[in-house]
Order: sequence, then C-alpha cells, then structure tokens
Amino acid sequence: MKKDYLLVLLIIGGLAAAALVTRWSDAHRVDTASTFAEQPLYMNGPAMKRITLSFNGVAADWYWIRSLQYVGRKLVNFEDTHQGQLNLNDLSVLDLRLLSSLLRMSATLDPQFMEPYYYGAVILPDINPSEAIALLNQGIDANPNQWRLYQHLGYIYWQRHDYEKASEVYATGARLPGAPPWMTAISARMKAEGGSPDAAREMYRHLGEASNDEAVKDMVSKQIMRLDSLDERALIGKVLREYAAANNRCAASWREIANVLRTRGLRLDGAGAPLDPSGTPYRLTKNGCEVDLDENSPVPKR
Repeated sequence: MKKDYLLVLLIIGGLAAAALVTRWSDAHRVDTASTFAEQPLYMNGPAMKRITLSFNGVAADWYWIRSLQYVGRKLVNFEDTHQGQLNLNDLSVLDLRLLSSLLRMSATLDPQFMEPYYYGAVILPDINPSEAIALLNQGIDANPNQWRLYQHLGYIYWQRHDYEKASEVYATGARLPGAPPWMTAISARMKAEGGSPDAAREMYRHLGEASNDEAVKDMVSKQIMRLDSLDERALIGKVLREYAAANNRCAASWREIANVLRTRGLRLDGAGAPLDPSGTPYRLTKNGCEVDLDENSPVPKR
C-alpha cells in the first residue's frame, strides 16, 4: 500500500511538472516560421543564379511563391490583430520590407517570368515607389517588347504626378509590337491634362482591361467609384451651400434638400439620402453643412 501511494504521488508530481514545462515552453516559444520570413536575403540575385545553374526557373518559382506567402502571412496577422480593418488600397501598414528583395530575386533568376513584375507594379508603389520603378525597369531591360511593363511604369509615374515622364513612358510603349492604340491616346492625355479626373478614369479603365488579375480589377473598380464619389460630393456640397445661403442655416436632414438632389440626377434612398457609387448613403457632417462618405462604405477615401 505504501509503495502504491508513493507511485501515485510520483505520477501526480510528474504530470504537474510536465504541465509547468509545457506552460513555460508556450510562453517562450519562438515563431520560427515568422522569424525566418523576416530574415533579409543574404545572397544577391546574380550570385544565386550562379549557384542554381540550370535550376534557375525552379528557384525563381520558389522565391515567387515565397513572396506571395510573405504578403499572405502579413495580411492574416494584420486581420487577426486589427479586427480585419485593412484598406487594400494602402498596404504600407503591413511593413512589407522584404517584398521588393524577394521579387527582384525571382526576376533575376528568371528574367522572362512576368508575374513578379506585374505583382510588384501593383503592390510596391504604396510601400516603396522607387523599388517599384526599379523592378519594372529591370523587367523592361530583360523584356523590351512587353508593352504592359511600360503601361505599369507609366501608371506609377502618373500616381507620383510626374505627368511628363508618364507621357514619355506610354509613348515609348505605344511604339512596341502589339501595343493597343489607346497607349498613344493615354500618352497625349497625360501631357495635356495630367491629373484631371477624366484622365484618371481613362487610365484606370485601360489598366483594368489590360489585366487578368482580379486584385487589379477590384482596385480599378474601387478607384473609379472614388472618382465618381468625388464628383457627387462636390455636387452635393454645392446644393448644401445654396440651401444654407437661402435659409440662413444648414440642412437638418436629407429630406430638406431631397427634391433638389433628385433633380440634379443623384440616386436617393427612402429617407432622401443620396447614395454613393456603392449604394451606401452619404452622411451629413458639420451639423448638416457638409457631406462625407459613410464609415462603412467600400468606396476608398483615397
């Protein structure tokens, strides 16, 4: 009986010790995958190309997949820690410091692999515009007849308000075999109109038509909604100012100006509130003197 009692105590003590060790291990565990993912690349592209020899294409695919996983891991982590409140039109909050290195490595190992260039053209401008431009110039050097690379490069210069350079890049791409006629039209429009809303709409429309990437098409759709919303808010703001001038006060509700808004061609909901391009009602601000997007609207603010 005494031996059995001691054995039971020994088992209980062992289980308690194991539980304590497990808790300590969990508290001090190192996330090896995350740590590895944030490690800088210790070898440059040309050196890696010499090492991989005839397996350059395989290595390029590996770095391409790693870049996708890197962004995906950042997205999941951000959504887990911020209740999913991520603006996909601005990925700078994700701290994607290694993305340009991964994409440049993939492009160096296989210069004719186009996906890293296109992906970088969409993601990198918010993070590091200079790296985005460098990556596309690397692609152009290796693939001088790919007009889509010029389209993406011109778009980045347009985003930076360098309309003269954007026009020059589009004009160069327009001379390539297979380039669509609108490349020439965009070049002329950049030089003539720069950052006008109509030029922006045309830029986004052609970008969406030329891409098979659903993320790009979604970005284009939202940016066109943003431009349409800016026009609508300018019109609504004018109506609000006219109402305030005529009545010596701002509108207390949308119903007070609903008829005027309707005659100006705006869509209204049942309460007389004008609807933004996504179908979400605008909201009155500044005690009815101004208008803004609803906080839950999918229309981007920028």
